[in-house]
Amino acid sequence: MFVREREFWQLLEEVFGRSYGRALSQDQQLTELDNMTVVEALAAGEEPRVVWNVLCDQMGVPDAERWGRDHNAPPMPAR
Repeated sequence: MFVREREFWQLLEEVFGRSYGRALSQDQQLTELDNMTVVEALAAGEEPRVVWNVLCDQMGVPDAERWGRDHNAPPMPAR
């Protein structure tokens, strides 16, 4: 199950590519997370799966493509 930051970064590179994914993580403001970037949201303690879903929603990544080859979609935590 995808719950750790390490898995988040692996999936980011798999879905968006290494260079683009890393650029997104530092530059893309996540409107649903107070306009924090991915890096800021993770540093603030937001769960990686929440950050991942917000990023994918914002970037228009369909559910079928957001979990990569070897990952299963985890349940979202209650907020």
